[in-house]
Amino acid sequence: MPVPGYQTLMLPTLRYAAAKPTNEITMRELLTQMALEFSLTDADLKELLPSGTQTTFANRVHWACTYLRKAGLLQSPRRAHIQITKRGLEVLKTKPSEIDVGFLKKFPEFVTFQQTKGTRSTKLNENSGEQQNLNSETPLESLETGFQSLRSELAETLLQKVKTCSPAFFERLVVELLVRMGYGGSRADAGKAIGKSGDEGIDGIIKEDKLGLDTIYIQAKRWKDTTVSRPAIQQFAGALAGQGAHKGIFITSSRFTDEARQFTSKVNSKIVLIDGEELANLMIDYGIGVSTTVTYEVKRMDSDYFAEE
Repeated sequence: MPVPGYQTLMLPTLRYAAAKPTNEITMRELLTQMALEFSLTDADLKELLPSGTQTTFANRVHWACTYLRKAGLLQSPRRAHIQITKRGLEVLKTKPSEIDVGFLKKFPEFVTFQQTKGTRSTKLNENSGEQQNLNSETPLESLETGFQSLRSELAETLLQKVKTCSPAFFERLVVELLVRMGYGGSRADAGKAIGKSGDEGIDGIIKEDKLGLDTIYIQAKRWKDTTVSRPAIQQFAGALAGQGAHKGIFITSSRFTDEARQFTSKVNSKIVLIDGEELANLMIDYGIGVSTTVTYEVKRMDSDYFAEE
């Protein structure tokens, strides 16, 4: 089954804490118990957030505990430990069928927490019917999902713009990107090496590193919709062999066929294929044709700061 949402985890977490009312429960112990209760597989437990900084499961369990603490149903006697409160035990005596954000709103402390947090999730949910999303995603997941959505939209917009630019502009774009990625030495060196215009693309040799210890053969095709097929890659591989080169990068603003990609694994030379989607994402990663509008820093408490010797 998929990783349960953080609200789905609230009631099982509270019940497990109630089974040990006088004991502190470590987060590691809780994670193990919840994984068993929901029969999660190794793949489920290894699933990462979009940022890759934490597993989805651990993030959701931690947020379930955070919400229960804010409502006064759990307490945290020390770092990475939880313990059920008297209020938490009283809640379980009522035998609730579920505990979610709506349920927790009956507690003033939780309402104050939401107001202080400035959340708009409940209001948005009522207006747009996003209950399923709200129930599964933690605030951090929602932030990362929004970020990925904006990035995906930007990448698509960039790619459409690239497809309409001139071959000369595409040449400068590729040179700029390769230099930002650390290839070609200086921009002037890269420009001289890749300066030959071809059929809606560029061909040439660029330094692999600033010292020029090795070289890479480059071919780029600024195509709108034409898919790059195997014959084009075969021709490129032949050009590599003719130049005595062993490494090549084929960049296109369109796509590669499956046969073209499979062919690269059969040749002696190392050929890297960069299609339009990857090109757009590399442009975002290396700041080509984009600018930063807003920056958000997500911080967490530094426990070492509060450690008293």
